[in-house]
Amino acid sequence: MHEVDTTFLRRLRARDERAWFELWEAFGPVVRGMLHRWGNGSLGEETLRDLTQDTLAALSDSIDRFDPKRGVRFSTWLLAIAKHVLGDEFDRRFAQKRGAGRRGASLEDEWMGQSDEPQPDEVYERRVLAAKIHAAIRATQKRAEFVHFEAYRMRVLEGKNGRDIGVQLGISEPTVTRHCQRVREALRVELLSAIEQYSFTDDERDEPGRAGLAADDAAFDDALGEIWRAQEEVLRADLEAQRAELRKRGRS
Repeated sequence: MHEVDTTFLRRLRARDERAWFELWEAFGPVVRGMLHRWGNGSLGEETLRDLTQDTLAALSDSIDRFDPKRGVRFSTWLLAIAKHVLGDEFDRRFAQKRGAGRRGASLEDEWMGQSDEPQPDEVYERRVLAAKIHAAIRATQKRAEFVHFEAYRMRVLEGKNGRDIGVQLGISEPTVTRHCQRVREALRVELLSAIEQYSFTDDERDEPGRAGLAADDAAFDDALGEIWRAQEEVLRADLEAQRAELRKRGRS
């Protein structure tokens, strides 16, 4: 186990509220997306929110039984818990309809990813990696000078040219380049930290390299920008779904 891994696990085991919030902020949208997909439209926004919170709370509660030495990926662990929580919800609904219900599988049996359900697919794994990268970008934004991060955001995440950014921010084009370099260096550090924090296997730690984030500056920026924009689209779709549900409830 790496030191960052064990530090985060210790924080969860100590019921550190900040660690729990970091989980919610990073992976809440990923979990909600999975639950929405599995529910086939049968779950309302309030239920999705509650089940997402239940999933991350169960993850935090089960941390005492988690043994990363077994080689289980963080994403697989999260997926197994979400499936268990959703299964409990459907069991509850079945019991309400029939007056009784079958006893759901124990989380002890499923939390390490030992269920017979399909394993994480490529789309899910991309979203988990994107959530880690998003967490790194947010951490960098909080620590960086405002103008420095804006220069990088506009150049890499929005694809604007250096001259236009300089005009908009009131700085020279060479200064834009220097600001971007400073933020890029900070991002590499934060990315390493985020990947370590939420990765329990070597395969997970190698994912950024396979995604192009271990390359030179230009390739790093291209890969990061692509992942960022894809994740932003997921978050926008999630927000629009929530707004649509609220409008629907308002008309009913």
